[in-house]
Amino acid sequence: MRETLRAWQEQFETFALEVIFDERRDKKAALLRGVLFGLSKIFLLIIKGRRWLYEARIIRDHPLGVQVITVGNLTVGGTGKTPVVEKLARVLTDQGRKVAILSRGYRSKPPPLSQRLRDKLLLRDETTPPRVVSDGTSLLLNSEDAGDEPFMLASNLNDVVVLTDKDRVKSGRYAIELFGCDTLLLDDGFQYWKLAGRRHDIVLVDAQQPYGNEHLLPRGTLREPFDHIKRADTIFITKSTGENTSLRARIRKHNPKAGIIESIHWPLFLEDVFNPNHRENIEWLKGKKVATLSGIAQPESFEKSLVQQKAELVYTKRFADHHRFNQQEVLNAINRAKKRRAEVIITTQKDAVRFPKIDRRDLPIYFMRVEIKILSGAKDFDECVRKICMR
Repeated sequence: MRETLRAWQEQFETFALEVIFDERRDKKAALLRGVLFGLSKIFLLIIKGRRWLYEARIIRDHPLGVQVITVGNLTVGGTGKTPVVEKLARVLTDQGRKVAILSRGYRSKPPPLSQRLRDKLLLRDETTPPRVVSDGTSLLLNSEDAGDEPFMLASNLNDVVVLTDKDRVKSGRYAIELFGCDTLLLDDGFQYWKLAGRRHDIVLVDAQQPYGNEHLLPRGTLREPFDHIKRADTIFITKSTGENTSLRARIRKHNPKAGIIESIHWPLFLEDVFNPNHRENIEWLKGKKVATLSGIAQPESFEKSLVQQKAELVYTKRFADHHRFNQQEVLNAINRAKKRRAEVIITTQKDAVRFPKIDRRDLPIYFMRVEIKILSGAKDFDECVRKICMR
């Protein structure tokens, strides 16, 4: 039943994105776009109303007495938050901070329905502890229970606590009291106003699609109007080409003070999805016939990065963002890739944690490990870290 609901949800998301980005031109799509446009106006009122309630102190935020850093965006998905969160966690840990990453655990496996109902009826939501993906020494959950992004962060960061819970005030208290953390790093937390205190807001803007289609949800992909970037203390322009004069000007129009950092996702190496001891240099891709298999928000950027490494892309298979692959889907991709004479299948690390075990290995499958590389604004990044560590 759960798999059927997930499949239906992914089909609906794919259809909705095609409508939002005007890829469907039929009358039904046009009618739906009109309905979504009206809903976007209501969504704007909700955003402004919610913000006013916090500013008027009608809804209370919760300072926890430690440094809070949020990493988020103004658009839905695909800006590259996870590598930025990883880089910040590494740098802050190296500076002596005890860091906990707090995630809502999007698309993680929920507890059994009976348990959720029991917790609701007995008002135990406040006391149910968050899920501990990593205690800073060991990886404690699998990707299905943790969610792919928290699991990936916990796998890459051996000395950082990673917790998941929708209530990040609760998980923040847990991190402070049980693990002695002094720095809370919120993955996708720019719109999470419930957790306050010594707060530093970092906003990511995708250089390829900085404004989505200029419409708010659900007609577009903006979570809030672009001028709300004025709340950011530091701004990352991700997937930068170095030619962002007009984007910088628009950012500066709304936020003249925040440091601006331009970055790219820099490929480090290839790692076998099923054998972490087997790696290849990125240069190994040059001249190879490559197939891709992915379930991410913006697969075009990933596929383009392979072409930039001089690989020949002969087959691509895309699924909805956060798709959990089954064995048959992987085997189908192998068969189709072989028909196109592919020599290897490449996926992302985020996708790799959602791969099932497979019996056949007649075509190697690697994921590409990436990190954030700063192109410009290194001084702004250092200043951001200094401000956080001085508080």
